[in-house]
Amino acid sequence: MRVLIVKVSALGDVIHALPVLDYLHRASPGIEIDWVVEEGNRDVLEGHPHLRRVHVVRTKAWRQSPLSATTRREVSALRRAFQEAAYDIAFDIQGNFKSGLITWLSGAQRRYGFDRDGVRESLNLFFTTNQVPLRRQDNHISSRSLRVVSVPFGRDYAGMPIASDIYTSPEDDGAAEVFLATLADGLVFLFHNGTTWKTKLWHERGWIDLGRQVLDRYPDATILLSWGNEDERRTAEAIATGVGRGCRVLPKLTLKGFCAILKKVDLVVGGDTGPVHMAAAVSTPTVSFYRATDGRRNGPRGEQHVVVQSPIDCHACLRKECDRDSTCRQSIEVGMLLSGIGTLLPHAQTGHQ
Repeated sequence: MRVLIVKVSALGDVIHALPVLDYLHRASPGIEIDWVVEEGNRDVLEGHPHLRRVHVVRTKAWRQSPLSATTRREVSALRRAFQEAAYDIAFDIQGNFKSGLITWLSGAQRRYGFDRDGVRESLNLFFTTNQVPLRRQDNHISSRSLRVVSVPFGRDYAGMPIASDIYTSPEDDGAAEVFLATLADGLVFLFHNGTTWKTKLWHERGWIDLGRQVLDRYPDATILLSWGNEDERRTAEAIATGVGRGCRVLPKLTLKGFCAILKKVDLVVGGDTGPVHMAAAVSTPTVSFYRATDGRRNGPRGEQHVVVQSPIDCHACLRKECDRDSTCRQSIEVGMLLSGIGTLLPHAQTGHQ
């Protein structure tokens, strides 16, 4: 059987969907899986042992120049690749108009997606042939994808030991080892301050205080600060200056190179952002905080992850702008995150022993 997964963006959402690969291979040994993803997210999937092929799309560029020669050539090449693959099933686990259109273009006769209550945009419903209702137990964002892909196989994902991973090459892993060899011999933490929504961010003072208290508790540790754009880099540099010795800003890395680092650090701290979900996907423990989003739905699951939800009454509002933003940021207290770190590293040597 050959199937197509349509989950093109965003980075965190693609990472959340990775467990479908392990599920499908468990449910149907020998299955061949292709995936459609936006160009900027391809490195999450490239090289994955459960994937036959990754189809790369550039939907933003196509919308900007729909009649250009480049757009026509790329769309035609995608359709030819779909026709040659002759998919038995296509799974739309994104649920908007563009994913629906891509699913329809796949040529698969059986096209599974969300029902009316699960789609992000109602036009998506015109492109799928089998619309899957979500159950109460499918609340988590990863579970939503697993629910859709599980229906044709009649095997519930619940209770299955489903794994996820992001492939890194021996060269990526070797470069990470070389970098980490320059650090002290203690624990290695990674803090990521950035995210795409203003209402998911924490405050700079909080990061500095957390960093100082972590290094006070674990005096031989190193804190690495990651960043994804210039604003985040400047904030990371300010945090490093505020924390002082034991804190380093990472250099610019490829996504694969960054993933190789994530695999080797001891714990990652951040908000509802791609690097936290990447860390969870490669089995690195995380402590993450949630303000405008719901940690029960979006946060990493399992005993090696601690999710901290803002305690204010309007949390998980899904607003990207809010006049209570400052209050909401302050509601995430340093002690909450430090407690989570202590929970996950109970036997680590501290400065108080």
